[in-house]
Parts: sequence; structure tokens; C-alpha cells
Amino acid sequence: MTDQSADTVLVGGHVRTASGWAQGLAVRGGVIETVGGREEVLRQRGPGTRVIELDGGTVLPGLHDLHVHPIYAGIRERRCKIPPGSTLDQTLRIVAEHVARAAPGAWVLGGRWDTSALGATPDRTMLDAVSPDHPVLLEDTSGHSSWANSAALRAAGIGPGTPDPAGGFYERDAAGNPSGLQRESAVELLAMAAPSPTDEEVEAALEWALREMLSYGITSFTEAAVGFTAGAPAELRAYSRLAARGAVRQRVRLCLVWSPHDPTCDEVIATRNRYASRHIAPDCVKIFLDGVPTDSHTAAMLDPYEDTVPGREDEAGRHGLLAIDPTVLDEVVTRFDRMGLTVKFHAAGDAAVRAALDALEAARTANGPSPSMHNVGHCTFVAPSDLERASRIGATFEVSPYLWRPSPICTDIATAVGAKAIERVWPVREMLEARALVVAGSDWCIVPSVNPWGALESLVTRQEPGGSAERFGSGQAISLEQAFDLFTVNSARQEGMAHRVGRIEPGMLADIVVVDQNPFEVPITQVHATQVQMTFVDGELAFEAGAR
Repeated sequence: MTDQSADTVLVGGHVRTASGWAQGLAVRGGVIETVGGREEVLRQRGPGTRVIELDGGTVLPGLHDLHVHPIYAGIRERRCKIPPGSTLDQTLRIVAEHVARAAPGAWVLGGRWDTSALGATPDRTMLDAVSPDHPVLLEDTSGHSSWANSAALRAAGIGPGTPDPAGGFYERDAAGNPSGLQRESAVELLAMAAPSPTDEEVEAALEWALREMLSYGITSFTEAAVGFTAGAPAELRAYSRLAARGAVRQRVRLCLVWSPHDPTCDEVIATRNRYASRHIAPDCVKIFLDGVPTDSHTAAMLDPYEDTVPGREDEAGRHGLLAIDPTVLDEVVTRFDRMGLTVKFHAAGDAAVRAALDALEAARTANGPSPSMHNVGHCTFVAPSDLERASRIGATFEVSPYLWRPSPICTDIATAVGAKAIERVWPVREMLEARALVVAGSDWCIVPSVNPWGALESLVTRQEPGGSAERFGSGQAISLEQAFDLFTVNSARQEGMAHRVGRIEPGMLADIVVVDQNPFEVPITQVHATQVQMTFVDGELAFEAGAR
């Protein structure tokens, strides 16, 4: 007779279930066996059972982050880091310190600057003053613009005669010379001139990021753009190698980038299943439809931007950039839908969101109902008429709660689009009222931290963690219960795993997190201070605070 006792029992705490609160739970074979009172749970104990006394701690379902760039985060952690909100003088001082430590001629890479915080539109001459010889390349907070010095432009062969690439452009001075500001696809072209991370650096970056996410209770995530940092082959190798040695503990969906301008994208998508494993599903395609609604004016907007950019009075300067022709988009989304792949769009502006929904509706018309849960990412602005439409055609809205509290990038957005549009920025409340499926994605490391607890709080307050006089899009605030669903049951449904994870009840997989306070009982402005004590995946302890 086989031993029916539990492998692990957690008792003496507060366990959140769909029907209320319990005192403990028992896990056997990676599955939740029993949820209930102390005596009921302890009856599952056997000679080999590990009993964990929670001492009043709270047990919650593991959290899901459906838009994250782990390798990018790990690589950026080792580069020149500009703290959010840094002024021009502060930024140049940090760059100068990195230049002083760099080997002769070495590139200085890094970033996280914002025009509003700098106090002026950056150009190459500012960086030339602190680095005349070392190439310097700094990404902005969004990752959709970069700032280079003259040495970096020379190294990349970019000069007055360099044409703008498809889907992007080089800002230019009055004489037509590149100013040192790159937008959208021009960012990637210039970055290709810089040294790429080695395979060892990519693996180390990913391993660090995986541990970091576990420390915040993230048990499932979506890698939103494979190849974003080191190219798709190197990044897929890193995931595959770490998975082979058991270092990938979370459930991972990989989104493979597709662009009409890069024929290698289809090759990567065609070979995707070589990298599939128990915890890794390379079954998502990422399509970038526009940029960001900041001073760059690259997010595609239905109404014109409120501010103006000198020298950019054309249609793109007033309404932004739609990166892919709608006819091409409809055809490729229909093809991916037919293949059973999930499509994730980058769509910040309301015109880009509409183009994504048009493409999904074309796919539904051509292919009929599909189990694929396609999702429109970011959704900074969405036209009211498109909210109910998304629900009707089965499209998911993926939003970025880490970005919608007061911050320099939000100041840039407000300046670009105007106060009226900001009243509906990230319209989460309206999305839920329209009965659309809504999930959350951090976009780490576009944001400084992958910590979801501050994001949960700001979904409710639309303030800085801990509270602030300033709010951002306050009319779109939701309840904590609704916010928690975005990170758990809604995300599980989006990932096609609602029957396995997202809730604590018998029969579900034991992807759970133990935290030091009950976020549903503390003041809302203290939710961000929640500390994870333990994270379990498949009932196995994957992270413990204070453990090496």
C-alpha cells in the first residue's frame, strides 16, 4: 500500500481560498490535497511530512507577471544605471564615473533616462562633454528611445546621409546631422554596433532574474520579447540550458518576436519547439505595433498629440507611428492564430490598440473560434468603443500597473497627450466593466523593480507606493480584490492554466507564496511593504527569505 501522507503541511496561518480563509493546507505530489482547519490538515501528516508552522503568516496563490524581460533585466543590472528621476547633471556625473572605469575605447551602455527629469531634450554634445572617446549609448525608461554620443554614432557608421530605417528614425539637428537621439527601430540598429553579451553573461543574467522574481512570489511569467537583448538564438539557448539543469522553476511562456522587416523571425518561430520543456512553452509571438506616447510621439494615436515636436509637423509627428501595414498585420495574425500560437501585441496608443483588435477580428472571421488567448499589451489608451469589442472577440487587455503611478515617464506622457486624455489613461476600471479579460505585466526592466506588491497597491490608489498627493488616472482605480485577480485567476486563464493554477483549492497545483502580512487586512498604502517569506512551485520550496 502506498503512503498517502502529505509531503508538506503548512499550518497556523491564513490561507486565501475562493470561498474564504483557512488555517492551513497539505500538499502531496505537487498537488494541493487538503485545505482547512489545523486539525484537518495535520491529519495528512506522516513520518516523512515536512510541517511548516506559519506563525500567523499568509498563504496566497503564486503571482503571475505576463510581460517581463528577464534577460534584459539581468544584463542591465550590470551596466550604467541611471536612477529614475535623475537630472541632466546627475546623469552626466554617473556616466563620467563609468567612463573613468572603462577600458580604453570600451562602450559604456546602460540607461533609464526621461526627458522631463533631464529638464531638456538630450543630444550627443551633452554626452561628448563627459565622454569624447568612449562610445556611450543610454536607453530611456521605455526602451523605445536611445541617447548616443558622437563616438557611438561614428562606431555605428551613422551620419548625415544615413537614411531613417523602416519603423523608426534618427532625430536630427537644424543642419540635418543625427542629434544622438534614436527612436524605435533606429534604437535597435545603433545597438547592433555595440558588443553583444556572451552566452555566459546571458545565462548568468537570466539565472539572477529568475531568482529575483521568485523572491517576490512570481511563479509564472511571460518573456515578452525573446531576443530583445542578445538575439533570439542566444536567449533561447540560455532558457534551454537553464531548464536542462533544473534552474527554471517558474512556468514560462516565451514570446518570439515577429517583424515584417526581419526574415529571420519566421525561422525562429518555425524551430520554436526545439526549446520546449516541462516548464517552458515557446508558443507566443510578439508583434510591435507602435512606440510610446512620450515626447517621442511614436505611439499611434487616434487624436493628435497635444504638444508639438520641432521639425516633426508631419502626420507621424502629430499622430505617431503604426509600425505595420494593417493588411499585412491581418494576414500574419490570421496565420499565427491558425497555427495555434498566441499573439501578444505591443500597442500603447489607441490607434495601435484598434489595429490589434482589427487583426484579431480578421483572424476570428477567417478561422472561427480559437482557444488562443491573444492579448493586447500596454493599452495606455483605448477608445471607449473598443472596450466592449475586445470582450466580444475574446481579446485580452494586458496592462502595466508598475507604470501608472506618478513618475517621470508618466509626466512625459501627460505633457504629450494633454490632461483630458490622461483622465482615461490605462482604463482598467472600464475594461473590467466591459467584461474584458484583464491581466497585469510589469514590463521589467523598463520599470526599476519586478516587485508586484507595489503594483497591486497602485492599481487601487493610482498613487506612489505608500501614498502620495499626486495621482495618475485616478478615475480608473479598482478594488484590491479585482487587482489580485489580475495577477492570479485572470492570468491563469490567459495562460491556459486556469484548471491548474491561480487558486488555492484541493486538486490545484501547489504554486503558492507565504507572505509576512495579509494584504487584505493592512491599510491599502501598506500593501507595497509585503515581504515574501517562501515561494513554492509544484509544492517544492523554490525560494526562502534569508536562505542562500
